[in-house]
Amino acid sequence: MNATVSPSRHIVQIVRGMPASDGAGVKLNRVIGQPALDMLDPFLMLDEFRSDQPGDYLAGFPDHPHRGFETVTYMLAGNMRHGDNQGNSGRLRAGSVQWMTAGRGIVHSEMPEQEDGLMWGFQLWVNLPAKDKMTAPRYQDIAPEQVPQLQPADGVELRLLTGRVGEASGPVADVATEPLYVDVRLQTGAQWIADLPERHNAFVYVYDGEATVGEGAAARTLARGQLGVLSHGTQVRLAATAGARMILVAGRPLNEPVAKYGPFVMNTQEQIMTAIRDYQAGRFV
Repeated sequence: MNATVSPSRHIVQIVRGMPASDGAGVKLNRVIGQPALDMLDPFLMLDEFRSDQPGDYLAGFPDHPHRGFETVTYMLAGNMRHGDNQGNSGRLRAGSVQWMTAGRGIVHSEMPEQEDGLMWGFQLWVNLPAKDKMTAPRYQDIAPEQVPQLQPADGVELRLLTGRVGEASGPVADVATEPLYVDVRLQTGAQWIADLPERHNAFVYVYDGEATVGEGAAARTLARGQLGVLSHGTQVRLAATAGARMILVAGRPLNEPVAKYGPFVMNTQEQIMTAIRDYQAGRFV
């Protein structure tokens, strides 16, 4: 007999990000994809980049390949220009989101389009199921004004990137892992109970202030820079004794083998070797 799952989720692990650098030396905070939390199926990596020092981000992320997963870039502040080897180009600005499905292979760049000021945002890597790893690459570029802004309770403001909250749907669509990605802002004393698919893996990452997650004796506090991995259940309570901002992310686990090598995520080492050979032979076109 299966154990009964409590409808209310609580934190089962707290993780603090670790300093890292990527691209041409961009300084960032790696939260998922580090020793304390290698992955949370289907989420492979979560980076927060936040700096007002140009030397931390100006070098950007020059041309680099991806295969087998999706990259999600969400900007809180600053401007980034992306382009790829298939002729796509666009500008990410504060409040925008880009959901890029790398599929069978793409070579792209993400470069700052500013010389000073604050650059702040997240990049999340989401795995693709085996049947979709060699699909055609595609972008979903969402401008800030296309993101629904919701107020489900007093002192609660949401930006819904993908998934559903009540009757509202986020603009990112047709993602295999059926994700929910919500930017949550709670004023002092406010709370929100979010509905979640019962068996989706989920986390809360606080990027400003301090939040309490869960109910009663199971409630735990997350400070800025901490991620809470959630138990399974159908809802989670988020509250703030002082103002707090956080992302709530959930996705359907794939429960498939994962083989990772840098920018390639496949199911077997043989597929990784094929990805390397294809990239070196110029077949990511």
